[in-house]
Amino acid sequence: AYSSIAHMGWMTAILAYNPTMTLLNLVLYILMTTTTFMLFMYNSSTTTLSLSHSWNKTPLITASILAIMLSLGGLPPLTGFIPKWMIIQELTKNDSIIMPMLMAITALLNLYFYMRLAYSTSLTMFPSTNNMKIKWQFTNTKQMPCLAPMIVISTLALPLAPMLSVLN
Repeated sequence: AYSSIAHMGWMTAILAYNPTMTLLNLVLYILMTTTTFMLFMYNSSTTTLSLSHSWNKTPLITASILAIMLSLGGLPPLTGFIPKWMIIQELTKNDSIIMPMLMAITALLNLYFYMRLAYSTSLTMFPSTNNMKIKWQFTNTKQMPCLAPMIVISTLALPLAPMLSVLN
């Protein structure tokens, strides 16, 4: 809920100046959120405790969750940075200095939230070789064919930013 509120704030701030950028922000947010929830469904993670146990079962999926959460927070080399950067650029182009500065500071709080979630759920721990710590699990039979491209787009679309700036 906090993430949705924060992203809606970014969209509301730019709506009056550039509605197309609002739509771009919404599409990227929906893409990153959908990918995150698909990864949670793939791992059968419903709580932070089950998410912390997923590192032993599927370390690559868990690392992808970490990367997408950092992208949702707006870390600069990842996709989630694109809309924040373009919105700050548009607001400063329209002679608004205080608003983008406050938004950038609050974006750091949002990034802190995602980092805290990542560290509190042990997403960054090395996989354990101790079989006693690994819960018994049947092999995963869930088929999600569009998950791989969604992970790539959710984290690595920053080089597409010059093409997206044409939308302005």
